[in-house]
Amino acid sequence: MLFCVVNFGKFFGLAFSALLPLINPLGSALVFLGLVGQAPPEVYRAVARKIAIDTTLFLITVELLGTALMRFFGISLPVMEVAGGLVLGAMGWHLLNQEGPTPQVEGHNADQTPAASLEALGQQAFYPFTFPVTAGPGCIVVMITLSAHASVKGLLPDVAAHAGIAAAVLLLSLGVYLFYGNAPKVTARVSAQTAHGILRVIAFVLFCIGVQITWNGAEPLLKAVLRR
Repeated sequence: MLFCVVNFGKFFGLAFSALLPLINPLGSALVFLGLVGQAPPEVYRAVARKIAIDTTLFLITVELLGTALMRFFGISLPVMEVAGGLVLGAMGWHLLNQEGPTPQVEGHNADQTPAASLEALGQQAFYPFTFPVTAGPGCIVVMITLSAHASVKGLLPDVAAHAGIAAAVLLLSLGVYLFYGNAPKVTARVSAQTAHGILRVIAFVLFCIGVQITWNGAEPLLKAVLRR
């Protein structure tokens, strides 16, 4: 039982730390605000609720089917870890070297006049607001990699590991709802420079996670080569 609790905590931490810089509720809220434009607060909250639900269902579906997809395509766990780690590291490196906030992320122009109806925005809740604005390709790589890594210990440890991943997704989706639903208020209090600074720190963490995942996959591959 203790091992299951430890496994839950381990995969919760891995999933949360890996997905946080990719989902980035605060930074994505700035983009979301720029895409939606002027809208009543209740519209923001309603659309944010749909996005949070879609994000949860989307990521958990990918996580549950990740191992089956790997088996179907004949991809081993070390290869998936190397590929996923390289992708994450590249994303972190790209974010670290971004020049600065783009005009779209700098803030919301109060003089914008696009009418944002709940029905029209609701049709965009999954695409593009959920995918790829909130949960892009990087999240898919993370979920498949974690899913494969969480399915090798046995029934109870595996259930605990997958539960930890799901808990991290739920917590991040809650963050998406809170930041997206209050995007006008949040962005009014956080400058674009501050948000960009936070993104840089998170990007470095993402880069380190990518390197670690790559090493986790490369180590058994190197050992197998050296044995020959």
